[in-house]
Amino acid sequence: MKAGAGNFFEDFRVGRKFRHATPRTLTEGDASLYLALTGSRHLLRSSRPAAWALGHRDRPLDDLLVFNVAFGKTVPDISFNAIANLGYADARFCAPCYCGDTLRAESEVIGLRQTSSGKSGVVYVRSSAYNQEDQLVLTWARWVMVHKRDADAPAPAAVVPELPAFVAAERLVAPRGIDAAAFDPEASGGAALWDDYAAGERIDHPCGMTIEESDHMLATRLYQNTARVHFDALAMKDSQFGRRLVYGGHVISVCGALSHDGLENALSIAAINAGTHANPVFAGDTLYAASEVIAKWTLPGRSGFGALRLRLVGVKNLPAATLASFKDANGAYDPHVVLDLDYTVFMPRKNRP
Repeated sequence: MKAGAGNFFEDFRVGRKFRHATPRTLTEGDASLYLALTGSRHLLRSSRPAAWALGHRDRPLDDLLVFNVAFGKTVPDISFNAIANLGYADARFCAPCYCGDTLRAESEVIGLRQTSSGKSGVVYVRSSAYNQEDQLVLTWARWVMVHKRDADAPAPAAVVPELPAFVAAERLVAPRGIDAAAFDPEASGGAALWDDYAAGERIDHPCGMTIEESDHMLATRLYQNTARVHFDALAMKDSQFGRRLVYGGHVISVCGALSHDGLENALSIAAINAGTHANPVFAGDTLYAASEVIAKWTLPGRSGFGALRLRLVGVKNLPAATLASFKDANGAYDPHVVLDLDYTVFMPRKNRP
């Protein structure tokens, strides 16, 4: 057959490597469409003069746009036959991307585990994205539940990789050549800087956004994500949910955009420590978001900015502020919670040089 049907669980083996098609040159059109689909108001992604003032050669592309495009490269080989993307860990953003940069991606299988039903399995991969100069831009681990082609195929020996609970401060790749002294909080619309946040603080972001069918379909096409669970209504008609799922990366992007109010001065994403898609999102759902400050770190030799480790929680169909807790006494997620993302951002400090 000339046309492939993607890989099923029994096609994977620990150590197998993939060099994914197709390299993607990102343009101003991609950046503008991403803003249209998410409503992101991030200063450095919106204003070229603001980016220049800090030392960027141009507006850096949104970190989550880069992540979603790089992720999309991996889908035909890793998750074309996915049931669900289950989680992320140990993602590090290593270099900014700009319009005109070309991304390519590679993956290696680092773990396998058949599910108890015997009809599917969980595949763990480490993926990395590089630019046209072979500079590492982004690396991450994820695990995805994939259909088996043959339910009677023998189960492989279970290998579950050990992944760090979070990316430690010393492993963060701090932006080079960035002059935090030139950052203008008035331009961002928020006065709070790194010094103004405290561990344990919760921010209930006020705005919501309804995901339309056209929104999530167009977004997933933008990322060249070919997973049938997001596109093929006929195939999904007989699935557990009976309809297409909104791609989890788009949920992250929308919730990230909603978190702008209260985190206006985050310069960039440094790491994604862990992530869970707790419940599915469908077209017509309205998303809200809340953030909790997990920790704050100074960065050796970088007095101009620090790092905030945050928990971003996405909630569907009711404002996040109405939930006092996102889990019940047994640790189960509230059915309205759709995203629980542990990530780290860089933010200017008040004592900037």
